[in-house]
Amino acid sequence: MSTSTLHQFLPGADVTELLRQRLSLAESDNADKDTGDHVLNPDLGPYARWEGPPRDAAVLIGILPREDGPSVVLTQRTGHLKSHAGQVAFPGGKIDPTDAGPVEAALREADEEIGLKPDRVAPIGRLSPYLTGSGYRVVPVIGLIGSDAAFRANPDEVEDVFEVPFGFLMDPDNHIKQSRVWQGKRRYFYEMPYGERYIWGVTAGIIRSLYETVYG
Repeated sequence: MSTSTLHQFLPGADVTELLRQRLSLAESDNADKDTGDHVLNPDLGPYARWEGPPRDAAVLIGILPREDGPSVVLTQRTGHLKSHAGQVAFPGGKIDPTDAGPVEAALREADEEIGLKPDRVAPIGRLSPYLTGSGYRVVPVIGLIGSDAAFRANPDEVEDVFEVPFGFLMDPDNHIKQSRVWQGKRRYFYEMPYGERYIWGVTAGIIRSLYETVYG
C-alpha cells in the first residue's frame, strides 16, 4: 500500500468506521474461511505439528486512539514460558469451557495478561479463524480500547506491553516474507520488524489477515 493510500485512512479518516464495515463484510462473506500457517505452505497442511482435534483459542487485536493515528497493543512474552517464550504476541489464549465464546475469552485473557479491563474494550468484529501448525484454531477479536485504559503486565506471562502504529502494520511494504528449513523442507512465514521488536510467525500472520480483510 502506498503512503498516499494509507493517508486516505490514517489518521484523517474514520478508521473505526472502516473497520466496522470491512469486518462486518468479512463475518458475513467469509465466516467459514480459515487462514493460517498453511496458506504460505500449502503442502504443510493445517495443524502440521499436532495430532487430534484443534484447540480453540482467541486473541485480542486491541486498537488505541492516538493523536497521530491509531496504534495496536502487543505484548512481549516472558522468556520462561513453555511455548513461544520471548516472542511478540497479542493478548490471548485458550477458550475455556466457562467462556461464552471467543470474544469473552479474548477479553478475559487480556485482563489476565495485561490488566486491561473488559469494560475498557468495545469489540467491533473478528477475523476468520487462524490455524496454527501447533494445533490451535485462533479467532482474532478486534476491539477499540478507551484512550484512558491502563495496562499492567502479568510477570508470569508478559515481559512488556507496547504499541505499534496501525499504519505501520497495515503497510504491506513492512510484511516481509521469510523462510527457514524445517524437517528438511523450506517453510515460509511473515515477519514485521519494528524497532527492537521482532514480530513474526502466528502474530505476523494474523496481522496479514487483518490487512487482507480490511484493505485487500
